[in-house]
Amino acid sequence: MSNHAAKLRACLRCHYAQTAREFHAKGCPNCQDVLDMQGSQERVADFTTSNYDGLICMLHPEESWVAKWQRIEKRMVGLYAVKVVGHLPEGYE
Repeated sequence: MSNHAAKLRACLRCHYAQTAREFHAKGCPNCQDVLDMQGSQERVADFTTSNYDGLICMLHPEESWVAKWQRIEKRMVGLYAVKVVGHLPEGYE
């Protein structure tokens, strides 16, 4: 894993991957209306994980068999963790 990838976190709900700083600044592009991480380091820590396996870069969700296989074809273009380790806090699942 590259040095930059080691600093990424993945959303526990949709698996979108970006840095903690990006989650804090912008929230999760797929889950912002539900998890509201923008501006809250505590929520970023609760709703994301640095413990994940593999990354997928999705550029054309409507054309990607990998996106369909991972069930992310209706999500925003970006980087996604293949498998995350961890669970959302109770009430957000």
